[in-house]
Amino acid sequence: MLDVKLFQMEKFLKPYEEELAPGLKDAQDKLQNATGLGNDFVGWVHLPRDYDKEEFARIKAAAAKIQGNSKALVVIGIGGSYLGARGVVDCLCSPNYNLKKKDTPNVYFMGNGLSADAMKEVLDLLEGVDFSVNVISKSGTTTEPAVAFRFFRAELEKRYGKEGAKERIFATTDKARGALKSLADAEGWETFVVPDNVGGRYSVLTAVGLLPIAVAGIDIDALMGGAAEMMEVCGKGGYECPSWKYAAARFALYKAGYPIEVLACYDPAFRFMLEWWKQLYGESEGKDGKGLFPASVEFTADLHSMGQYMQDGTRNIFETVVRLGASDNQLYVPKDEDDGDGLNFLAGESMDYIREKAMEGTLLAHYEGGVPNLIVEAGGKNARALGQLIYFFEYACGLSGYLLEVNPFDQPGVEAYKKNMFALLGKPGYEDRKAGLEAKLGR
Repeated sequence: MLDVKLFQMEKFLKPYEEELAPGLKDAQDKLQNATGLGNDFVGWVHLPRDYDKEEFARIKAAAAKIQGNSKALVVIGIGGSYLGARGVVDCLCSPNYNLKKKDTPNVYFMGNGLSADAMKEVLDLLEGVDFSVNVISKSGTTTEPAVAFRFFRAELEKRYGKEGAKERIFATTDKARGALKSLADAEGWETFVVPDNVGGRYSVLTAVGLLPIAVAGIDIDALMGGAAEMMEVCGKGGYECPSWKYAAARFALYKAGYPIEVLACYDPAFRFMLEWWKQLYGESEGKDGKGLFPASVEFTADLHSMGQYMQDGTRNIFETVVRLGASDNQLYVPKDEDDGDGLNFLAGESMDYIREKAMEGTLLAHYEGGVPNLIVEAGGKNARALGQLIYFFEYACGLSGYLLEVNPFDQPGVEAYKKNMFALLGKPGYEDRKAGLEAKLGR
C-alpha cells in the first residue's frame, strides 16, 4: 500500500500534527460529506465505489471495438481532459508507446494546443491508417479541442463517409446538454459522460481517462481497484492516512517559508503524471493570492541542470519524490576487460540498484543543502498501484485546498486568457473588449 515518509523533517519544522489536526478533520468532513466550498464537484471522492458500472462496461466494449477496427486513436482534449490519460499511458506503457511493436492502437493526444505543425504532423501520420477519434469536452466549445475536432472529423468523413465516421467517433461530454452533446446526438455518435459533479482535473478515473487508457490495453479494473483501496484508507482519515500526512506536511512547509513544491521521479515514464499533478495542484490551490507553486523535475536528467539550483539556490523550495518501485526489466551492467571508463566497480549491478543509490545520494545532498524532502512510496509500477497514487494525490489536494481556505474545485483565473483570446479573435459579443485590448497591444 502507498505510504508517505518525511525525511528528518525536524530540521525544518517543529511538530505540527496536533496543531493541524482540527483543520484536517474539518477538511475531511467537508470532502466526505460534501459540505465545503465547491461541494458540487466532489463526486470523485466516492467514485471508485459508486461509478456507473453500465457505462464502465460500455467503455471496455468501445475500447475493444477501437482495437478491432483502428490502428490509431486520436484523443482530443485539453487540461484535465488529456493529462491524466496521457500520464497513465506513458507511465504503464512507455513514453515510446506509439513507436513500440504491439497489438493495441497508437494513441495520439491532440486539441491541447494551437500548433499547425503539430496538427499537420499527426494528420500525416494517419495517412493510410485506420483511426478513430475520442473527443472530450464538457461543453464542446473550448477553443483548442473544438478546432482540432473539426480537422479530424473532416478527415474521418472524407475517408469513411458520414456513416462510416459515425462508427469511429466517440464523444465524452455532458450527460444532457452542450454543443458537443447536441452534435453527438444529432450525428449518432456513441457518448460517454463527463459527470456533473467531477471537475476536469479530477476526472481521470471517469470515462474522460478510462476510454483512452483501456484502448492502450491497460487493465482499468485494476486501476479502479487500486483507487478503491486508497478511497477506503482516506475515508477513515487520521495520520495513518497518507493523504493526511502529505497534506499536513506540505501545508506546514508552506507556512514555514517554503512556497514552492518540486515533484520528482526517477523514471522518465512518469513525466506526464508530473504534468497531471501540476495541473491538479496548481489549478486547485492557486487562487486568492495563496497556494504552493507546483513544479516538477525528471531525475536523474534534471540533476545536471535544475539540480544546481535545488542544491545551492534560494531556500524556498521543498522536494517530494515519487518512488515507483523495482523495474520489471532487470538489466545488469556488463564488465569491460579494459575498464576504460573506470566503471567496473558497477559490473554485475542492476540499473535499479544504481538508480536507488543515485536517489539516496541526492536525498542526502539536498537535505544537507537545506531542502526538505518528502517521499511517496508508490509500491509498484502497475495499474493497481497507479490507481492508488491517483486517488492519493486527488484526496490530498482536496484536503490541501480546504486547509488553505480556498475552493479546491473552481478555476476562475483560467477564464481571463479565454476572454482576451475570444475578443482578439473577433468572437461575437466581445467587440468592445477587442478595441481596448488592441490599444494595449499598440495596434
